[in-house]
Amino acid sequence: MTPAQLSRTVLHTVRRAVEDDELCVAVPERVKVRTPPRPGCGDYATNVALLLARGGGDALGIAQVLRRRLLRTPGIARVDVADPGFLNITLDASSHARLVRDILSAGSRYGHGDALAGVSVPLGAANEVRAALVAHVVRGLVHAVGGVVVPGQGPIVRPVPVSGAELLRSLGPDAARWALLRPAGHDLPDLDPSRLLSQREDNPLFRVRYAHARTRALMRNAGQLGITSELQPEAGVYDHPAEIGLLRLLVDHPRTIEAAARHRAPDQLARHLVGVADAFFRFHDRFHDDCPPIPSGQLKPSAVHRSRLALADATGAVLAGGLHLLGISAPEHL
Repeated sequence: MTPAQLSRTVLHTVRRAVEDDELCVAVPERVKVRTPPRPGCGDYATNVALLLARGGGDALGIAQVLRRRLLRTPGIARVDVADPGFLNITLDASSHARLVRDILSAGSRYGHGDALAGVSVPLGAANEVRAALVAHVVRGLVHAVGGVVVPGQGPIVRPVPVSGAELLRSLGPDAARWALLRPAGHDLPDLDPSRLLSQREDNPLFRVRYAHARTRALMRNAGQLGITSELQPEAGVYDHPAEIGLLRLLVDHPRTIEAAARHRAPDQLARHLVGVADAFFRFHDRFHDDCPPIPSGQLKPSAVHRSRLALADATGAVLAGGLHLLGISAPEHL
């Protein structure tokens, strides 16, 4: 279950509670769910009960009504109410496997859809190199999620004191795009080639592209061993902290694309990709002894190995899709 799907589920739950006269509140147009700020508070949290209680309602009472109804929803394993009225939602473990299957099915187009169907995003033409690039990328983001671009004000960004030709000569197309797109619009980009072109972990663009290349290397190595990334019914659930952390970022990918399009802010997608890459390295490196995607030594591949390989494969699809939306290449070898 993606955040967008969970948001719609919570909204539907509110609507049904009102229709059944269990709640007497105004049904909102949208409901937001967020990743909790600390571990132990479920997979997602929503403040919908607090919003519905504005004007003197009982937030905790509303939350309890919604909790009872949400617990009957397939894919939701647990719902806890926290003061002053938050709902902390834990998804069923099988939903993680469904997410990985969905990503592998969609490939690099995971996150594309109709989230902005019927929504018009104003966007104007721009002559300055950074504003023009941001406008071009935003147009692609809006189209990817079903929105429509209409005439409006151009992207408001701090201009750079160099031409596009100069950037291409000093940085090349990929690093130049990353340099202009990753900072928020009000920030001045770092155009230093020594940092943008370095193949070290302190270079965010390198980390993202290297993470993608590592996922492809894992798939090549697995193929040589005759191991597939196909998830099987007997596959173990994703329950290691490194796996859960990575899955939370993968499930947020569609919402990130939508937000980047809606707010004309491709920097949100760029920063999200850095987070995905960092979570992948925690899964691949730091916890490698606990979460090996490929068996070592004389061990035979198990369903657990295949499930972890599938997670790595899905991560590669998300990284490639995100980079392509930014107009940046995702090499399989780096």
